Amino acid sequence: MVPAVNIGPFVLPTAAFLYIIGAWLCLTLAERFARWLDLDPETLSGLVATALIVGVIGARLTFVAQYWSAYQNNLLGIIWPINSGFSPLGGVFFGTAAMFFYGRHKRMSPAPTLDALAPILIIGLIIVSLADFFGGPGFGTATDMPWGISQFTIRRHPVQLYELGIGLLALLAWWILRERRNFDGQLFLVSTAVYCFGRLFLDTFRANAWLSAEGWHILQILCLLAVVGCLALLARGSQVHNTSTN
Repeated sequence: MVPAVNIGPFVLPTAAFLYIIGAWLCLTLAERFARWLDLDPETLSGLVATALIVGVIGARLTFVAQYWSAYQNNLLGIIWPINSGFSPLGGVFFGTAAMFFYGRHKRMSPAPTLDALAPILIIGLIIVSLADFFGGPGFGTATDMPWGISQFTIRRHPVQLYELGIGLLALLAWWILRERRNFDGQLFLVSTAVYCFGRLFLDTFRANAWLSAEGWHILQILCLLAVVGCLALLARGSQVHNTSTN
């Protein structure tokens, strides 16, 4: 689609450019979300910044570990160039671990913190979908629908734009419920359920979806478990809230 962006004499991969914009956006909005939910803005911003930094380093080091034979005779290649060669799963693992330990160190209450993090995480997922659309390897299944896009000489579902739409719906759910929540954690659970429910169906239109040896869509299974878990916790939280108010 648009694999690179020209910035003066420099050529930057579109995905990297969008990730930089996304990181700035998440850090900028973290303070606002914290104030809306009566949390400490500096602490939440520190949590997000720590997760981003550790996540990027972890994603790079995980990739290097996976392909160590390509780096053992070129150690400088570990740190340069850094415009490619990252493990998304490694980044998620180390970034999540960093958030956990940072939150424990700062004694942040888990449920309110997750409420404030929910829109940041969704924005991050939207950025990933955009990066995948403009310069990534992801592509949808073939379609005859008028809104299909041409990729690899085949008309395909713009599955990344579908994902973007689901992300916006999840953000809208978070926004509507922001001043009507009944218990801490409700915002996170509702927005997560909305996003995962959408991805549960949208993964059907991905031509390069993660599949198990038996042909099951791995992401669909994970999303289904997440939706069921969120609904169960929402029902429990509502029951506790109703009991306490009666």
